[in-house]
Amino acid sequence: MPAFVFNAEPEDVSDTVIMPGDPLRAKYIAETYLDDARQITDVRNMLGFTGHYEGKRITIVGHGMGIPSATLYCSELILEYGVKRLIRVGSCGTISDKVPLRSLVIAMGASTDSNCNRIRFKGHDFAAIADFNLLENLVNAARTLKVEHHVANVFTSDYFYPPENTEMWATMEKYNVPVVEMEIAGIYGTAAEYGAAAAAMCTVSDDIKNSKALTVEERQTSFDEMIKVALRTVAQL
Repeated sequence: MPAFVFNAEPEDVSDTVIMPGDPLRAKYIAETYLDDARQITDVRNMLGFTGHYEGKRITIVGHGMGIPSATLYCSELILEYGVKRLIRVGSCGTISDKVPLRSLVIAMGASTDSNCNRIRFKGHDFAAIADFNLLENLVNAARTLKVEHHVANVFTSDYFYPPENTEMWATMEKYNVPVVEMEIAGIYGTAAEYGAAAAAMCTVSDDIKNSKALTVEERQTSFDEMIKVALRTVAQL
């Protein structure tokens, strides 16, 4: 199938891609951390860049918000550009006092209220889990960089503004699912379907139960810590 959301040439894309939701975050990562970064795609202003970090070739490209958008971008990267590894870097909200604001959460699995993986898996539940080697490398990179982190099951929601549901928050805490975000279950399902490896991390930017959030400056600092973990991971693959 042709690529609909990329105008990059096949040789422009690395086999390992780091993916924030926001294309301007992709631009920031490329300009701040990569050597010889150049823009390779701009369809619908979803910017992508390829450069080097510690000699390792890396592509950074946004995936948008929500499972449908993330699935579209990940599918084309794998099927049309031969990408072998995907690492999502994003934000999430916590419902657990054990995982406070600014925490880094590495997602070993993703529960969801979406039907995306049941559709894939013929109506049955699919365990949306990270690739173990990528997951292990992310954890090791976080330890090396002394970045405090949690390894957890996360909850991928189709809602950005869900109805308040304290009963669901209690259920999540009971099953040790401390944070909610909007893409990981779809990314893990897509990678499994097409034979790629995927792992994801999120920085806790919002405390849902207590209606608190990081400031702009705090978000940037926490995001940079997460990016350094992702880049260190890719450099050591």
